[in-house]
Amino acid sequence: MEYTQLGTTSLQVSRIALGTWAMGGWLWGGTDVEAAVRAIHEALDLGITTIDTAAVYGFGLSEEIVARALREKGVPRDRVVIATKCGMEWDEQENVRRNSSPQRIRKEVEDSLRRLQTDYIDLYQVHWPDPDVPIQETARVLSQLHAEGKVRAIGVSNYGVGEMQAWREVAPLHSDQPPYSLLRREIEADVLPYAREHGIAILAYSPLARGLLTGKFTAEASFPPGDSRAQEKRFQGEEFQRNLRRVEHLKALAAELGKSAAQLAVRWVLDQPGVTVALWGARRPGQIAEAAGATGWHLTDDVKERIERIMRNEAGAA
Repeated sequence: MEYTQLGTTSLQVSRIALGTWAMGGWLWGGTDVEAAVRAIHEALDLGITTIDTAAVYGFGLSEEIVARALREKGVPRDRVVIATKCGMEWDEQENVRRNSSPQRIRKEVEDSLRRLQTDYIDLYQVHWPDPDVPIQETARVLSQLHAEGKVRAIGVSNYGVGEMQAWREVAPLHSDQPPYSLLRREIEADVLPYAREHGIAILAYSPLARGLLTGKFTAEASFPPGDSRAQEKRFQGEEFQRNLRRVEHLKALAAELGKSAAQLAVRWVLDQPGVTVALWGARRPGQIAEAAGATGWHLTDDVKERIERIMRNEAGAA
């Protein structure tokens, strides 16, 4: 496993973090708690010390699973970096909306501390920008939590450059967590350069494009009820077929390197200047084991160019 410093903080993080969205079951067609606990244990055995979760994942369930797994494994608290998120609220019908008001975040941090069975959160992130609450108000309450010792580092997720600039007018900002993968590269235009310039860590989520870049899907793929991938364009119609062809070329290239398509895709993310961490999602044993093969090596310039050709024009690109 590779480790690095989280931006300008003193936190040391594993460059692959375990993503736990799917463990909560929400938008993933349910979950198996016992399997999720074993997956966390597997990640820890690989040397993954950073676990990313959120209050809204399973409406508290994901955080509770993380706490149980760490307790059963007997991991000292200072040996793991727990990152969670706030700024979302839900009702009994599982209707979700953004709420980054200071009052909501004050409540959420206490709820997350209780569910995670800890006295502090290593990295506390605002899940999404809230158009109804001034960013400066949200930033101030996170800064207060940091000063109080409940939060060791302050982060945001899905924030653009303008939103990060507004945040930094009134409070420190240590990280941003945007989507980033071979199939989604918008942050290269602005967020990545801005983060590099200002020492802001980037935690790239969905580097495997919700499983699409693992190479495990076929043209006949289907999803269980409640799995939101069934509504995503990249999993539908001709776009899905085009992505599958790209992945076949990536698999062939990865095989030349003695790697899997997933390992190649995540290594590509880790090798991009400015990326600190890549989140590898898992919800059962075996899904995270492959992550070990994504560390300890780098892409050559030739391989990077071949990947670019595959993504530009999959036909004969490899």
